[in-house]
Amino acid sequence: MLLPILAVLSASAAAGMRIALPLLVIGLLGGDLWGNVPLLSQLHPQILLGILTSWSLFELFGSKKLLSLRILQIIELVLSPLVGALMGMTVSKITNFTIEPMWLMTLVGGLLALVLKLVQVGWFFRLRGLPIWLVLLEDSLCVILVLFAFNAPEEGGLIAMLLLWLAIRSSTEWRRWYRVKKTV
Repeated sequence: MLLPILAVLSASAAAGMRIALPLLVIGLLGGDLWGNVPLLSQLHPQILLGILTSWSLFELFGSKKLLSLRILQIIELVLSPLVGALMGMTVSKITNFTIEPMWLMTLVGGLLALVLKLVQVGWFFRLRGLPIWLVLLEDSLCVILVLFAFNAPEEGGLIAMLLLWLAIRSSTEWRRWYRVKKTV
């Protein structure tokens, strides 16, 4: 029972970092392309491949420039809960995990993706930009989490929970920083 939950958390955490890259990886890993992804299965695979490839390239290269990173973050902040929920449902379908109730796992996946994206946006505005090494680490971790969701759900879920713990620690640090700044 724990393995499906960890796999969903791993995939949803990947959606909290990027939105098109994890969907592209899932489509390329599955033999059916995007036949198992609930909303994307309605689109033609070649069109979807073109859209996700273009958006993934924009995520990978656009995240290195300040203005394009701001645009990316706004779009990803809005779409991350939807993609996190889709990733959770897709991992459940592809790996034949039966998670009941499915709507609860979908909700948890979407919320995890939203929380991770909110923390990332918060750090971006607090630091006035993210270091390039952190952006590269994020891109790599996104792909690793998707791969772990299928091949090693324990490790992927553990990384996702660690990211959630870091997000909680960040929020308490922001609160402390804001209080100190407010009293000065």
